[in-house]
Amino acid sequence: MKGRNRRKKGLLAAICALTLLFAAFSFWLPSFVMTGKRQTLEEAFAWQSERYDTSFYETLEKTDYTVRGFEDYELHVELLKNPLPTDRYLILSHGYTDNRMGSLKYVPMYLELGFNCVIYDLRGHGENAPTFTTYGVREGLDLKCLTEDTRARYPELSVLGLHGESLGAATTITALKYRPEVDFAVADCGFADIENVLREGYRNAHAPVFLVDVADFTGRLRYHYSLKEMRPIDSLDGNTVPILFIHGAEDRFILPENSEKMAARTKGYSEVRLIPKAGHAESVLTAPDEYRAYVEQFLEKVNTGDGTA
Repeated sequence: MKGRNRRKKGLLAAICALTLLFAAFSFWLPSFVMTGKRQTLEEAFAWQSERYDTSFYETLEKTDYTVRGFEDYELHVELLKNPLPTDRYLILSHGYTDNRMGSLKYVPMYLELGFNCVIYDLRGHGENAPTFTTYGVREGLDLKCLTEDTRARYPELSVLGLHGESLGAATTITALKYRPEVDFAVADCGFADIENVLREGYRNAHAPVFLVDVADFTGRLRYHYSLKEMRPIDSLDGNTVPILFIHGAEDRFILPENSEKMAARTKGYSEVRLIPKAGHAESVLTAPDEYRAYVEQFLEKVNTGDGTA
């Protein structure tokens, strides 16, 4: 009898320990999803420099400043002035765990197309104060504030566009919900909703997909935001801003169907361009000439009025 009681107590203790471990894991999980390790500016610039020529950056006239975003959050911003006078401006948004240095791969193209480039650190990234990511929710409101600041700061501005990569693309799309005064948007490898990305990632890692639901529940408790409500696609129902969606055809992290679904959802003009052999956020490096041609053709349509619904 005593041996049986000891076994019962041992089993009960093991169950309690496992329950506590799962609870701790469950409360840690949303921080893993929403507060991944961020790169420093130096790390990001070094990564970029290993993959393409970044020497142009040092030659540009640059102006650093800060802008107050959603709920007065401070964003670190940098203007890269076009060597040739222009009144056209573009705001570029980078990907998750990256920073404004991650936007540099697109800058030469837009300089050649006649834009001044505004690059910035998304909240919780780069030089900004640490905080969690909401996959477009707060970030989209930040970008809306930045578009307003850009128009006020540069009164000569005649054209204002947006370009985003991955999380930056989701931020760009989500910002359209708030009807910013912009002329066009380019969304590279963005997600329609973060839930499908997480579920696909867990399946590929052979991890239980229900952990997405666990992270959503505990994320609501910890951060007061739901992963299932982080849906850039829902911002497009009333959107009339022309959008060019670009996606690597071999992207297995954020599947190309995300861009296709968003293009079908927007009320305004849209195009979808898939880049063969390109993985996630690799399109402009894989096929730079093709990439530029797609953007240039899209801008011509927008400028001539052909890029309308």
